[in-house]
Amino acid sequence: MTAILGISALYHDSAAALVVDGRIVAAAQEERFTRVKHDPSFPTHAIAYCLREAGLTPGELDYVGFYDKPLLKFDRFLETHLAFAPVGFLSFVNSVPAYLKTHLHVRRRIGRELPGYRRQVVFPEHHVSHAASAFFPSPFENAAVLTVDGVGEWATATYGTGNANRIELTHELRFPHSPGLLYSAFTYYCGFKVNSGEYKLMGLAPYGEPKYVEPILEKLIDLKPDGSFRMDQKYFRYAQGLRMTSRHFHRLFGGPPRRPEAPLEQRHMDLAASIQAVMEEILLRMARHVHEQTGRRHLCMAGGVALNCVANGRILREGPFDGLWVQPAAGDAGGALGVALLIWYQLLENARVPAGTDFQCGSLLGPAFSEEQIETFLRQQGAVFRRFDDETQLCDCVAELLARGKVVGWFQGRMEFGPRALGARSILGDARSPTMQSVMNRKIKFRESFRPFAPSVLREHAAEYFDIAPQVESPYMLLVAPVAERHRRSLTTEERRLRGLQRLGVVRSTIPAVTHVDDSARLQTVDEQRHGRYYRLIRRFYEKTGCPVIINTSFNVRGEPIVCTPQDAYQCFMATNMDALVLQRCVLLKEEQPAAQRHAIDEYLARFQLD
Repeated sequence: MTAILGISALYHDSAAALVVDGRIVAAAQEERFTRVKHDPSFPTHAIAYCLREAGLTPGELDYVGFYDKPLLKFDRFLETHLAFAPVGFLSFVNSVPAYLKTHLHVRRRIGRELPGYRRQVVFPEHHVSHAASAFFPSPFENAAVLTVDGVGEWATATYGTGNANRIELTHELRFPHSPGLLYSAFTYYCGFKVNSGEYKLMGLAPYGEPKYVEPILEKLIDLKPDGSFRMDQKYFRYAQGLRMTSRHFHRLFGGPPRRPEAPLEQRHMDLAASIQAVMEEILLRMARHVHEQTGRRHLCMAGGVALNCVANGRILREGPFDGLWVQPAAGDAGGALGVALLIWYQLLENARVPAGTDFQCGSLLGPAFSEEQIETFLRQQGAVFRRFDDETQLCDCVAELLARGKVVGWFQGRMEFGPRALGARSILGDARSPTMQSVMNRKIKFRESFRPFAPSVLREHAAEYFDIAPQVESPYMLLVAPVAERHRRSLTTEERRLRGLQRLGVVRSTIPAVTHVDDSARLQTVDEQRHGRYYRLIRRFYEKTGCPVIINTSFNVRGEPIVCTPQDAYQCFMATNMDALVLQRCVLLKEEQPAAQRHAIDEYLARFQLD
């Protein structure tokens, strides 16, 4: 037996992953255990979980890998500050001691955290870990590989090929010219947090018009036909200090950055639409160039920018590849899995035999809890619940709740690895409801009203409701597709004239709660093999209503990581306006819970820093 632990840490979204004899045994982000969103700290709890899942001690590990090269990253850190000196000197002086303390002693920290492990620690480059996470779990024998993010050591985007049990990266774009940092600059400017708010910017984009594409292409970047570009650094500050944009940027786009929680102006929506259009163009050009250079039929992607599911949908629809597979944990967390698989396949030269489906196990790689653990916890809380021994009756009960417009917390099996809830730690609702999007944003998620919700659709009915080819699947919620024309409604002249957030309440389709204002949806296709009970629930909902689509959003509130434990789920349920909670086979109705057990929403939310 060969046991390999992969670790990503110290920037954002720290994680651990364990591979045993080529099988992904466990993977999880540290944030799920510490309850600190995007936790960058060393993943002590995630490592402990992975070892516990496999029944191993640290001394029984054969290899440990860390997802990047801290020394090479420090080289970039020093060289960048020297290049821009004396600008940014104060930032440099303040950040160097912390960097030296944490990043340059990773090997020593691993030794402390893994008592008994005395073997080798492998340090591949950051984008090699991304590439490994993209190709090795994919269903393809060979493929082109494209990684795009903010920055690793020096690379900000790379491409190459994957063949059987090897990857080879041949070209790279280098810092400070970065697709991820370009997008993050607009995220910052529009008032959202860098490294966590980019998906908000993507969700905001359809409310605007791409009015600023021309100044972005003329002033900020020099975009080449192959998707590479150079950024005019006078508009940016990320290389010199702690801010993303400069006064030149602010002057070009009409004012200082929006303060978090300040009202959104039409200008911000237009900026979001513009940078989203530019990013899609960059990625489409990259994909076409990579296809031309490699000649491969399939493409695998990873890196934080690969989570831009709108761009992914366009690459699949308009690009030259026959198939696309994106690592579900495409950001830094996925690097932990990438380095573990890199060691197994490429360093140890083990065979890799694709079996027609991916090796990601539905990305259901986190902790699970037994029926006994759940029932013991509920009794300790004095909760009122009903246990269903028959799964058919359970699915019938929950499907009926959804059909009656109830909002249901759904907690089943192993937790998801990656940023998306995929039917294990999800909040569910009826996609047919014209008010559900607003209700769930305001009363359940406590987040911005403009944020769209994603649909889960039975795999066999996906092409009926969305403009995707019948053979296309999206089990990891990483593709955006238009809602099928036959399910859209014709808008009135007055509705078509609405602009910005005025468009929010317009009913656009037969599934309005998951139809964005541009008639698109970030869909998850659900099949019985990967999703089990979740598939059977949606099928029962379809039998009751004739609709094979439900809302699936992550089981958390704004500012909080997705729930991990039954306790996390119960607290979230009791502190929000959720109507029902399903913990495995146990169903709790909010109206039946003792008043003394109800937690104050303000008290619950005060534990989190809202972003």
